[in-house]
Amino acid sequence: MKRLALLLALLAAAPVAAVMPDEMLPDAAQESRARAISRELRCVVCQNQSIDDSDAPLARDLRLLVREQIAAGKSDRQVQDYVVARYGNFVLLKPPVEGDTLLLWVGPFAVLLLGGIGIAFWQRRRPAATADADPLTAAERAELDRLAGPSD
Repeated sequence: MKRLALLLALLAAAPVAAVMPDEMLPDAAQESRARAISRELRCVVCQNQSIDDSDAPLARDLRLLVREQIAAGKSDRQVQDYVVARYGNFVLLKPPVEGDTLLLWVGPFAVLLLGGIGIAFWQRRRPAATADADPLTAAERAELDRLAGPSD
């Protein structure tokens, strides 16, 4: 029962497509193509959502643009190329590996590598903890025993 409730909660929290009924193409096959293309394009306002999931006004404009291109008889590749020509590779959720997008692909790995190197240097420079690093003096030991009270 708990698993069913969890599954229902996860389904309710899933992103809902922001496509409005007035945007949809009358031809189901063309609408399916438009939705597939829209899932590949980034909302340049939200940046971490596809235009299919975003309710931003610019995402709506891009969805309409995609549908106009499809209705004009363009192929999926031509529609995507048209949008990229207007907005650049940043509009793609999976940009190609090229000179201007290389940082997007290599950056996370470089940060991870630099962080690992930094931690390794920090560990090497840190003094090693030893058992007798700061032994207590006789006076400190007596004070500690006094504070601890009588042992039973």
